[in-house]
Amino acid sequence: MDFNFAVNDINADVMNTFSSSLSNSVANGTVDSSTAAASMLVGGLAGFFIIFMIFACIIGLVITILNIIAMWKIFTKAGQAGWKSLIPIYNTVILFKVAGISPLWVLSYLVAWVPFLGPLFILGVTIYAMINLSRAFGKEDAFAVGLVLLNTVFIMILAFGKSEYQLNKTKEAEMVEEVK
Repeated sequence: MDFNFAVNDINADVMNTFSSSLSNSVANGTVDSSTAAASMLVGGLAGFFIIFMIFACIIGLVITILNIIAMWKIFTKAGQAGWKSLIPIYNTVILFKVAGISPLWVLSYLVAWVPFLGPLFILGVTIYAMINLSRAFGKEDAFAVGLVLLNTVFIMILAFGKSEYQLNKTKEAEMVEEVK
């Protein structure tokens, strides 16, 4: 017990000496240049970090707005209501319907909480959905690679390009074949 009191006394003495020498330096106007430079560096880094974070938030907001606009257009091309792209989980359900896969696959995103295997499974489901989405609009599987790697760019191409939704046409052709 006596040892702890001695350590605490030493710490208190060191802190008192440091704070009194710092306050004397400030009062006398003899602040060490290294202390001033260090405080300027910390202030500069904090300012840079704040500006960087604001810039990142603005870029993220622009990408989000572009994705919403593109998804709205894709949904209307596929015969769905565009407003469905605004609702967070429901838009994924509709996207899976547009891609021609079961909307129940959305439940697979709950596996994301499983360490290591969860994110890999989600990546597989996303790749599967993007392949089917590109096929639903008459694109090749290489376009699906772009949908996975550069999603915003390729979603915009899909939305505002000349591609047409073909999944309904193939279903209609299958129904005509069944009738014959």
